[in-house]
Amino acid sequence: MMLSPRLAKLGGKAFMFKDLREYIASIFERDPAARSSWEVLTCYPGLHAIYLQKLAHWFWTHRLRWFGRATSHFARWLTGIEIHPGALIGKRVFIDHGMGVVIGETAEVGDDTTLYHGVTLGGTSWNKGKRHPTLGKGVVVGAGAKILGPITVGDGARVGSNAVVVRDVPAGATVVGVPGRIVEEVTSEKRAARFAAYAVVQNQDDPYAKALQTLVDHTHELERSLAALADKLARVEQELAQRRAESERLEGLRAVK
Repeated sequence: MMLSPRLAKLGGKAFMFKDLREYIASIFERDPAARSSWEVLTCYPGLHAIYLQKLAHWFWTHRLRWFGRATSHFARWLTGIEIHPGALIGKRVFIDHGMGVVIGETAEVGDDTTLYHGVTLGGTSWNKGKRHPTLGKGVVVGAGAKILGPITVGDGARVGSNAVVVRDVPAGATVVGVPGRIVEEVTSEKRAARFAAYAVVQNQDDPYAKALQTLVDHTHELERSLAALADKLARVEQELAQRRAESERLEGLRAVK
């Protein structure tokens, strides 16, 4: 059955408000500083940037490119967050704090992803095709992280603050450092309850640090072995000196006789 234009319009508005309620609820789940829906609606630049990007993307996909860029430019001036109107942004994407976030034209950001301030989803090529990263669902990207090139960051992955990622990241992995390296991988069953602010996990072991610590421990063990060997050599030399002195004393007695 065909709906009248008026009913279709009302249905679209209801869907829009439902989407907004879902978005605000997702912010409460990820930001303990959020105290009220009114505060989130009026004072969260990440929310403003996302909804202005929806408008800019509509202009972009309807070939009103200047209006798309102008809307994106206004959003950048208002929020400090720059999202190209051509980027594909999923549902409930939360940009926390937001200042300095840059998302390029061919970037794709999956549902329930969290980005912190200073994140760059940048391109490494001047080609017109795909040149920006693709983030899966539920990804967390810490402050200042740079994800560069047409790479894929799998569902539930975490990128530590200030990491520079230039290679694909498996689903559920945690990446830190420059260049980014994997320090943890988890199974799909453990991803659901894995949200971590700034992609930081307590008691997380870095395999590079563990390897260096192993080398340090091995060096200490070698030093102890060398010290024990030097002690034994000193005792042997002392015994030889005592025997030599005894031998000289006996020879002296024989010479007197």
